Amino acid sequence: MITSPHNEKLKEVRRLARKRDERFVAEGEDLLAAADAAGWEPVERLVAAGAGLAGTEVEPELLARASTLGSGTRAVGVYEQRWAPAPTGPLCVALWGVADPGNVGTVLRSALAFGAASVVLGPGCADPFGPKAVRASMGAIFAMPVARWSEDLPRPAIALAARRGEPLRGPLEAATLVVGAERTGLPDDVVAGCDRVAHLPIADASESLNAAMAATVALYEVTRA
Repeated sequence: MITSPHNEKLKEVRRLARKRDERFVAEGEDLLAAADAAGWEPVERLVAAGAGLAGTEVEPELLARASTLGSGTRAVGVYEQRWAPAPTGPLCVALWGVADPGNVGTVLRSALAFGAASVVLGPGCADPFGPKAVRASMGAIFAMPVARWSEDLPRPAIALAARRGEPLRGPLEAATLVVGAERTGLPDDVVAGCDRVAHLPIADASESLNAAMAATVALYEVTRA
């Protein structure tokens, strides 16, 4: 059992919470269960002593201090990052400039719920393997392929832009939904590289949806029967 705060495994957990390299941390039993279900083997699994969980036991107070969740943490896993080699379809969500990790994680969760094949992250996006994004994904990070931006997006690519283009209508057999940040939207050159421009016809034209909400509504629209 680990009883020292200077243990190298605990140091690694604390380090990865601040700065990731090729590994990342998942905290909480539900996330580790999602990883197990998706076939991800942990590099390390640390569990609170006496919790009755599989893994290397740690004094509960030390595990809580190493975790970003703090008090009550019962399980922490360290995993190798996995990036998909390329975007895949038929349905894909591509994000550009979405810097909020909670939005990135929520998009992963929504993409999994609506049957998307992959999520693509462009410049300026938050790290999908950061603690906040992993938590917001509710385990989807382990089941949804994540790829870096590529010009080879599954087609047609539909740029979502507030009050521009036609209203988004579904269902669609194949598409990449391209979503930008709430305040800045998509750059003109990214919009120009898409096949279509569409908007979500929300009731109040003066309001806008954040990236996660916009992606979720768009996914619902293009997949509904």
